[in-house]
Amino acid sequence: MEQQFVVKESDGQLLETDSHPQAESVQPATWSDYLHLTKPGITLSNLMTTFTGFWLAVSSTNPEWTIFELVHKGFLTLLGTALVIASGAALNNYYDRELDAKMKRTKNRAVASGRIHPRYAITLGVALLLVGLLTLMYVNPLTAVFGLIGHILYVLVYTPLKRVTTLNTVIGGLSGAVPPVIGWVAVSNSPDMGAWILFLILFLWQPPHFLALAMLKAEEYRAGGIPMLPVVKGFAETKRQMFNYAAALLPASLLLMLYANVGYIYLVAAMALGGVYLWLSVKGFSVKEEDDLVWARKMFGFSLLYLTAICAAVIISSIQF
Repeated sequence: MEQQFVVKESDGQLLETDSHPQAESVQPATWSDYLHLTKPGITLSNLMTTFTGFWLAVSSTNPEWTIFELVHKGFLTLLGTALVIASGAALNNYYDRELDAKMKRTKNRAVASGRIHPRYAITLGVALLLVGLLTLMYVNPLTAVFGLIGHILYVLVYTPLKRVTTLNTVIGGLSGAVPPVIGWVAVSNSPDMGAWILFLILFLWQPPHFLALAMLKAEEYRAGGIPMLPVVKGFAETKRQMFNYAAALLPASLLLMLYANVGYIYLVAAMALGGVYLWLSVKGFSVKEEDDLVWARKMFGFSLLYLTAICAAVIISSIQF
């Protein structure tokens, strides 16, 4: 009979046991389980930045593109990127299944809980990666190269290092900053300076975003033995590092004015959004200890608004009327 993975309540470890009436009951996987295996929320947010890079590159390097070229290349770029990112999410679920089983926030994930067998997760992850890379290769080979780089950084670098170093957030930021570069090179077939500035903006945005979440989930990370910065260094050091990144993000975002086709709408938006992000990070130093989590929640919420608004500002500001 097929073996199942079940969760032992005493320590949250995954045990492989024979299926028999006495084994702990595990619900069968649903289509929703397989969908959530690919972390669709993360995939969609990365597609937003991919499209931003794609659109800005069209405006900055290929404004003569026809509607057909725009739709055709854009669809393939987003599809291939979505498949590669979904692959990384599935493989991350496979690799982190034992850690996920220890944390309240993740213990009900399909692989951690045993609803999806690990071999199905890794098979799906590999299949999605191959199809995604082939799709990006059809756009142009360099697009596939950057897709693979982002995938390697996430699956083979960030995921294992999450267990051993507080720098995991920074390393994960490298992977998360690749999607707009994929969008850009899909159009220009060259990693121009505009692409690298988009990369820099996304890289600097991520640590305050994820460190705020790490503060909110610090006790869960502590229970899971994951060395997130708030767990290892405390909230004070976490706030200092969040401020450093937010302070660098504001001037970095303005560099896009020099190397891409964005106008004053973007300039105003970048200054306003970056200014609020920086102001919130500064405010964290004066927050009372008992209000740290309230502040972290505000910081996390605004980081989501920042990403959405800055992408919208890039797209609107670069539209050719």
